[in-house]
Amino acid sequence: MSETVIREVRELSGIDCQLDSVEVSLSPFARSGFIPFGGRSTAIKLKTGGVWVLASTPLEPETKAKIDEMGTVKYIVGADAVHYLYIGEFKKAYPEAKLIAPVEAIKNHPDKSLVFDGAWGRDPPNTLYGFEDEIKACFFSGFKNKDVAFLHVDSKVLIEADLLFNLPANEQYSKSSTSASIPFISGLSPTSWLHPRFLWGLGTDKVAMKRDAKTVASWDFEKIIPCHGDVIETNGKQAWEAAYKFYLEK
Repeated sequence: MSETVIREVRELSGIDCQLDSVEVSLSPFARSGFIPFGGRSTAIKLKTGGVWVLASTPLEPETKAKIDEMGTVKYIVGADAVHYLYIGEFKKAYPEAKLIAPVEAIKNHPDKSLVFDGAWGRDPPNTLYGFEDEIKACFFSGFKNKDVAFLHVDSKVLIEADLLFNLPANEQYSKSSTSASIPFISGLSPTSWLHPRFLWGLGTDKVAMKRDAKTVASWDFEKIIPCHGDVIETNGKQAWEAAYKFYLEK
């Protein structure tokens, strides 16, 4: 039995009565083999009719069927230096889509024949890849994993991988026989005592981190879709500000 969970996070009426939607595919994932972080891919139907995908989980048949139902995949993105395991799988299924990831993910990917159409950290900072009218991106050059934060403007949804956690990953483990409980701690949520300190430790360039944390804090968003943990359905901006309070202090 598949442990993949697929659900719609947001659907809204778009311009000219087009239907925009944000879909997520979730699956269990244990960091280091025993820490239940969970995994999540996110697909967004653009106003142009194409689909933008943050690929972070296996492309299971039910996941592919839902993405295909949404439209033609035009963009496949890797979120950071370590979320590269499945981007090749997605690119094989959607060979015409543009593949974009941080340059560190390209260096880490074992398939050196995989062709990337863009790379955060390699291309000039103001490079546009084609989706920016609908999805903003902020590359965190000072973060250990070289993450990119994304904002789907119309739905006010922030999408990210390792920049913010909301554990335990209850939804991602909802079809699994494995517990979502984290050993030794009750969880890792944005408002916890641990989270701001955890993020401070992952900042390799504090000046760059302060700049980019403030950029995201200036965005207009209500929800946060993390790769690891439950979706933050409301008060997403406050959750970000709580997790990044050390970087946002003046």
